[in-house]
Amino acid sequence: MKKLILIFCSILLLTLQSCGIYSFTGADTGDAETFQVNFFQNNADLVEPGIDRAFTISLQDLIQNQTSLSLTNNNGDLIFEGEITQYYISPMSATAENTAAQNRLTITVNVRYYNTLEPEKDFENRFSFYYDYPAETQLVGAALETALDEIYTRLTQDIFNAALTDW
Repeated sequence: MKKLILIFCSILLLTLQSCGIYSFTGADTGDAETFQVNFFQNNADLVEPGIDRAFTISLQDLIQNQTSLSLTNNNGDLIFEGEITQYYISPMSATAENTAAQNRLTITVNVRYYNTLEPEKDFENRFSFYYDYPAETQLVGAALETALDEIYTRLTQDIFNAALTDW
């Protein structure tokens, strides 16, 4: 009986150890140990103060929370950089009086990703997402924060998936 338990524990230990590279997020960081996210400058025609800093921090937080990589300010194994290229509001649907019933806030970022350990994985892509809201709502204060949070969540997840997953 003791031999059976010992064999079972050994198999269990080997099985768990062999899964050491598995990630619930599907992230594949390879041999990378560090990452850096350079400041995403806001180059959009319509400038909303603070979105550049908030977006940069959102991307850093997502990568830190979903991988075991360490954030560094320079010489990272994985490097994310780019700029916010568009920030605009457009009407989405009209009322019978020919006024907007719903508006859409759209943010687009251009991202350059460098994997210093596996350069074949480098890319430069544009990522965009939006938030729809009623036209009678002023996009300020809590309404703006809600919109930006939803957009940042989607943008950062799309960037993460493009860089670190094979989905």
